[in-house]
Amino acid sequence: MAQQLSFDLPAKTALGREDFFVSPANALAVAMISATSWPGDKLVLSGPAGSGKTHLAHVWAAETGGRIIQAHDVRYEDVPALANTSVAVEDIPIVAGDLDQQKTLFHLHNLVLAEGHALLMTGRLAPKLWELPLPDLQSRIEGAHHVALDPPDDALLGAVLAKLFVDRQLNPGPDVIAYLVKHMDRRFETAAQVVARLDHLALSEKREISRALAIRVLNADLTDVASDN
Repeated sequence: MAQQLSFDLPAKTALGREDFFVSPANALAVAMISATSWPGDKLVLSGPAGSGKTHLAHVWAAETGGRIIQAHDVRYEDVPALANTSVAVEDIPIVAGDLDQQKTLFHLHNLVLAEGHALLMTGRLAPKLWELPLPDLQSRIEGAHHVALDPPDDALLGAVLAKLFVDRQLNPGPDVIAYLVKHMDRRFETAAQVVARLDHLALSEKREISRALAIRVLNADLTDVASDN
């Protein structure tokens, strides 16, 4: 049987407030993002990859007029311009091995707050586990209010899967998501990988995304999916 050529086209991720599903696993984080102010004007948002940190940062930026920047992209000479508004700095722990970049982030932290704006910071783990070698930056981050995105409950995992399918413009069978929620590893990273594999397999075999296809992906690829993490 000839196989269809498959193209791994990038998914178009929807990042509006209406696209974010609220459940007990993330309700506190959503409430804090929606708050008019934070203690000390700064907040740390933590959670595993795919848990919604970036989505919530975009919701916050849209509602406050703030800017979003990756921690490793902040340049020292750009700090004064960035500090003209509220800022979300994503994936701060990724610069743990770069002392100069930490000094830049420390400067940004101080200037944003001095200018009367808010600072949102994100990372996968709780701030005390970021272990940044620059003590001044680490202590300032640990002094921020912290809220964690908890592992997904059934409702949230199902919503995440549904959103991942929609982002790829896919329409799975009616029992696919329920099957995945019950049987897959309950991690956001795994959800993204499983949906990507279903997309690729359905395209290459010219098949609909059905429960049978989901069973194949989980049975044949679950070991590989876990090893990717």
